[in-house]
Amino acid sequence: MAGEKTGTIQAINLEPILDTSFPIGKLPPAVLASILTNAPQYDSRVLLGPGIGLDCAVVDAGDSFWVFKAEPITFATDQIGWYAVQVASNDIATTGAVPRFLLLTLLLPEGHTDEALARAISQQLFSACEQHRITVLGGHTEVTHGIDRPLLAVTLIGEVARDRLVTPRGAQPGDVLLLTKGIPIEATALLAREFPQRMMTHFSSQEIAEAANFLHQPGISVLQDAQVALAAGCVTAMHDPTEGGLSAALWEMAQASGHDIRFDPSAVFIPPLSARICRYFGLDPYATIASGALLLAVQAEDGNAILAALQQNGITASRIGEVVPGSGKVFTKTGDRRSEWPYPQRDEIGKVYS
Repeated sequence: MAGEKTGTIQAINLEPILDTSFPIGKLPPAVLASILTNAPQYDSRVLLGPGIGLDCAVVDAGDSFWVFKAEPITFATDQIGWYAVQVASNDIATTGAVPRFLLLTLLLPEGHTDEALARAISQQLFSACEQHRITVLGGHTEVTHGIDRPLLAVTLIGEVARDRLVTPRGAQPGDVLLLTKGIPIEATALLAREFPQRMMTHFSSQEIAEAANFLHQPGISVLQDAQVALAAGCVTAMHDPTEGGLSAALWEMAQASGHDIRFDPSAVFIPPLSARICRYFGLDPYATIASGALLLAVQAEDGNAILAALQQNGITASRIGEVVPGSGKVFTKTGDRRSEWPYPQRDEIGKVYS
């Protein structure tokens, strides 16, 4: 076309890459950070935009702040609609916000989709939204080629009072780190729901059913965890450990705050059934997808009060570390020996899907 600029848009090569292709999961942090430096930013009302460890965007809406979260569900297929709302709501909760509105994109596999499937996933999503009083604004649904299972992406919008916003950048030296419930709750449920036949050789049907029910008990929602903690004391930062598990969450909080984290892995509760399932699949539980736990940085003087409030509401929690001066790294300490805690290059659960 006459007058059209050329050379400004790079062509996309979709040929197979053998030696340099990325594994399943998030992009490597250094690559993503480099990409995000080019993200356009034009509106001064954006208080928190894209960045490593920043799961939500925050926009000044005048009387309050709007919080935005985009979340794809790519591992789970069972209860995918319910699952999407819970996981996105968790990230909204880490800012102190209440989820208000939802947009969705549902892609359904060609040759495997009928009205019953479309209605089932929609009802799962609607039921979860009703549970949290979230209004569905709209979105897009289609049957598409090139996929073998449903894929669902949601954008959730929350609202928080101007004086109640919490961001991952708020963690300060002297804060203590708390973890609710334990890890990896999400992976325990996901593996039992997606691969029950593989597990039958090493686990009883009762154990597989118990693991699948981790989705609900102890559950993958952290909305209550966040609300109880915020009401009980000063919470400076929160993070929902999704892909990369607790290990990635610790690193992302450290990088977002610009301070180091001293971490005690022995203080982390791993349910015995979860530990056995991780051993069976050869997964590191610290680096396996772990929604259901909430990582909190809280002022030291409020740590015990927040722990007590969580426990009074039936939410187990423990102190697993502290924030210390530094440059955004995670380490463990034994006596005088300091060791850097490894950053996961991929979520461990990706091994099962590879």
